[in-house]
Order: sequence, then structure tokens, then C-alpha cells
Amino acid sequence: MAELNKKIASPFMVILAFATVYIVWGSTYFFIQKAVHGFPPFLLGAVRFLIAGMIMLAWSISRGEKIFVKQDMKHAAIGGVLMLFVGNGAVIWVEQYMPSAMVAILISSSPIWFVVLDKPKWAENFRSKAIITGLLIGFAGVVLLFGEKIFGSLSEGSGQLELTGMALLVVGSMSWAGGSLYAKYKPSTGSATVSTAWQMLIAGIAFIPGSFFRNELQGLQWQNIPTDAWLSLFYLIFFGSIAAFSAYVWLLKVRSATQVSTYAYVNPVVAVLLGVFFANENISLLQVVGLVIILGSVLIINMAKHKKDRAHTEKKEGISSETSEPHTENKVVKRQVRNHVESGEVL
Repeated sequence: MAELNKKIASPFMVILAFATVYIVWGSTYFFIQKAVHGFPPFLLGAVRFLIAGMIMLAWSISRGEKIFVKQDMKHAAIGGVLMLFVGNGAVIWVEQYMPSAMVAILISSSPIWFVVLDKPKWAENFRSKAIITGLLIGFAGVVLLFGEKIFGSLSEGSGQLELTGMALLVVGSMSWAGGSLYAKYKPSTGSATVSTAWQMLIAGIAFIPGSFFRNELQGLQWQNIPTDAWLSLFYLIFFGSIAAFSAYVWLLKVRSATQVSTYAYVNPVVAVLLGVFFANENISLLQVVGLVIILGSVLIINMAKHKKDRAHTEKKEGISSETSEPHTENKVVKRQVRNHVESGEVL
């Protein structure tokens, strides 16, 4: 089934999906930090994913799709909790007191967890020097990109808080990778839209108890929430969740998890660029070098996957050609014999 999906997926749609995940998700770190300054963290997660999930579920119903499939809902629940509640929830929580760019670098460990946790692909991934090299180079590039900020934060008085946030983000990265792999190997019988809708709805529900436990609604003045927080929430719902997360779930069906996980190396690049253009942050030569290294690692991983897929396709076509040639030659010989007999020629 996976091979069939890879054949059906058009190159244009794959490129568009990757671009959406790379660019839009890179910008969500920026917008989450703006939104969390107006909305309490658990309430933000609940509102974002409940609204996005309901919109996608309504869209699926309007198209006549089957939405109440017990097994699909179960798989969506597990994937949604691991990816969106634990994984994305860690990002929302930590961005209350850590810069969005620093959060992006810590989340960049996700591709490593994809390789470590993807047991069915261990033989393939750990035998590929290009994939391992690309992952290590990418992570080194991200560390280089934000190394100054990390060491600077650890030397300040808030170091303990920052360390706690870093540990939480590592757990979130592992949970995101585990949920992504679960969604890949436990695909739904329906469309990716239905699966995504249930993942977001269930994740949104999972945020509600935390919001009540922390009394986030008590004393919340909705009219005092800044306009940029409302606009950021709108962006997170329609672009970060509906557009980008849908593209991500679809990519997991048509491309390898290791290849899809390269988004985690490009997202910090987008986060830095947003800081430069919209927050007047300066970027050093060392950071430019880091950006180049990150993009190079993505190219290495994608090229390795492309070469492997191409070799696999050529091998299959070669086998098919070899098996069909004798059959074709036999047909030609038989036809020539029949023509000679019919014309009275002696062989």
C-alpha cells in the first residue's frame, strides 16, 4: 500500500506539502509565542485544536466521508495525544518563558528520534551512511546556529528554568516522533482529512482538564486579549493546524518518516528569518554558516532517499523487463512460423 501511495502522489503535490510544512511550521513558533502572551497555554491548545478539528470534520461530512470508524478513531486518538497534546503542548508551555528561536532548535532533535524509534526501518536507516551523516550534520548546524544563545542562557540566573524547559522539549520531541511513526504504521482506512480531524479534536479535548486544573478561565478578561494574540490564534488554526498538519499527515503516507522529519531542520531557519525581519534581531556570520549547514543536511537526506527510490524503481523495472522479454520473443517466433506455414514457405 505504501508503494502504491508513492506512485499516486504527484511530485508537485509532494513539493507543495513539504514547502507548507517547512515554511508554515517554521513560522508557528513565532505566532505561538505571540498567542501565549494573550491566552493561557492549555486554553490556547484546546481552542486551537478543537476549532481546527471541528472545521475539518465538518468538511469531511460535507464530502460524504465515513467519519465514525472505531478503529480509525482509536488510532487517531493515540497519534493525536502523542503529537499534538504532548509534543505541541510542550512547545506551547515552554514558549511562555523561552524565546521561540531557542525552542525551534531544541525541537530539531526530532529527526534523531525518528531514526531511533523507527524499528521497522532500523536496518535501512542505520545502513545508510548518507542519512546518518545528514542527521548528524543537521543537528550540528542547528547547535552552531543557536550555540551562543544556549550558552548565554545557561550562564544567566534563569538557567534552571531554561534547563527544565529544554528537558520538557526533549520529551515532547520524542513523543512527537513516536506519534508520527504510530500514525504512519497504523494508517486509517479513510482519508487523511478525517484522520487529521480526529487527531486534532481528541488533542483539543485532552487540553481541557489541564485548563480547568490551572483555573485558566478564572479571571480571564477576553476583551483584554491583544489583537495580535487573536490574529496569531487565527493563523495557528487555519495555517499551522489545518494546512500544515494536514500536509504533514499526508506526507507520512507517501514518503519515509526520516525524509519527512527534515522539517525540524528547516523550521529554525524560518524562525531566525522571522526574528530578523519582524523583530529586528541581528544575525551573525556564524549563524549564516549554521543556516547553510542545516540546508545542506536536508539536501543530503533527500538526495539519499531519492537515489534509493530510483534504484529500487530501476531494479523493479529491470526484473519486469527480463521476465517479459522471453515471452515477447516467443510470441514473435510463433507468429513468424505461422506466417511462413500459411504462405507455404519451407523453413
